[in-house]
This record gives sequence, C-alpha cells and structure tokens, in this order.
Amino acid sequence: MKHRHMFVALAAALLLAMPGCKKPGGSAGEHGAEAEAFGRLSVDEVEAKMKEAKEGKLAFHVIDNNARKVFDKGHLPGAKWVDHENVRAEDLPADKEATLVFYCANDH
Repeated sequence: MKHRHMFVALAAALLLAMPGCKKPGGSAGEHGAEAEAFGRLSVDEVEAKMKEAKEGKLAFHVIDNNARKVFDKGHLPGAKWVDHENVRAEDLPADKEATLVFYCANDH
C-alpha cells in the first residue's frame, strides 16, 4: 500500500510539473489561448479517479511512458506501459472521451 501511495504522489507531482514544459514566450498557447493545454489533478483526485475507474464508473486511464525496464521495476497499479517513441493508435483507449493521465520520470 505504501508503494501505491508513492507512485500516486509521483504521478500527481509530474502532472503538476507539466506546465513547466511550456514553450518559451509567455503563457499564451500556439493560437493565443490563455488556458492550459492540460488539467491538473491532486494526488487525492488521481486516487479517487482510479478507484472510480476500477468500479466501472469512469473512463480513466493511467499510462506510463517510462522505459520498459523502469516500468517493470515498479509502476502505478493499473497503469499501462506505452513506448513513448512508438505510440500507436491501438495503444490508447478507443473511447475518445476517456481521461488519460500520462506520467514518466526523467532527469530533466
């Protein structure tokens, strides 16, 4: 259980860090939109959504983009591994309305 909380915390921290990867030049997006391209979820929100998905109440998918060796060492329970360099349509859920959470760990 302790491992699960650690991975949920890691996923949430990575989600919160995503705005730091924006293109330089201000907060406006490619088309001048002020809104963020991605939403934010707290650790508790990710955990609650994972529970709802497990109960069949929500289309929510957690996708691990780490190297296969890193995924094999440990990942969020229920996370699916996807090769970030070779993502194919069949790697992603068919439900286009589903919420997707991608996470990885890197040195940057």
